[in-house]
Amino acid sequence: MTATAPAEGLFSTQLGSTGPRVVFLHGLFGQGKNWTTIAKGLSESARVMLVDLPNHGRSLWTDHFSYPDMADRVAELLQTQGGDDQWAVVGHSMGGKVAMTLALLRPELVERLSVVDVSPVPTGQVSEFDTFIRGMRSIDLEHLTGRKEADSQLAAYVSDPVIRSFLLQNLRRDHATSNGGWRWQMNLDLLGDHLNEMGGWPDLQAQPYQGPVLWMAGINSDYVRPEYAAAMRALFPRVQLVKIKDAGHWVHSEQPEVFLATIRRFLGL
Repeated sequence: MTATAPAEGLFSTQLGSTGPRVVFLHGLFGQGKNWTTIAKGLSESARVMLVDLPNHGRSLWTDHFSYPDMADRVAELLQTQGGDDQWAVVGHSMGGKVAMTLALLRPELVERLSVVDVSPVPTGQVSEFDTFIRGMRSIDLEHLTGRKEADSQLAAYVSDPVIRSFLLQNLRRDHATSNGGWRWQMNLDLLGDHLNEMGGWPDLQAQPYQGPVLWMAGINSDYVRPEYAAAMRALFPRVQLVKIKDAGHWVHSEQPEVFLATIRRFLGL
């Protein structure tokens, strides 16, 4: 596993040395490392890159939110790492919208696309993320004694300990300060202020993407609905929908073995 200092402002990690190129894009509040289990499962037969998207993980912070801008930064990174090579692009949730935007605007870079539990439509599911934002903003970083206390404060807003752990992976000690205080690694203010844009879908004025598309959804999730299929097929005519049993929105973490097997088949590995 090789970590790469930010190129085009994006931090990335590479696994594998042979086979097709595959890039994974995480969802809101995530990091590239969220895909590590899946990436390791592919790394013997594929060259895998995990990316921290803008305003997340160790990547740059920006002063605005835009799916086309995020896709442009990813495109630059793919060209820096792979030259003229094409990539299989896998994106979950917010990262899925970045992946779709990339495929529509820069189809020459995308050999195939997998969109995980998100649709190319405006959705109302940001409400749960608004609760997450309010919970994280409620944590008193100045007087925080440790992660256990942060978890306790966040529990008033987020009852699921797995989701709390996911959110708190963004909490870091700031060793640059004299008291070694705590800070959020992602740009919490910008992300919190732009939830409506994240839940939306940009009017890209682009031609449909003609490559193969795997549309994966958790069967217990509302992010992929029958009424969204027409919009998906209009933009991605070669789409195939696969629903994963016993999974909600975080398909790859809730059913990693099934997810990995499905992705391997799609990639022909």
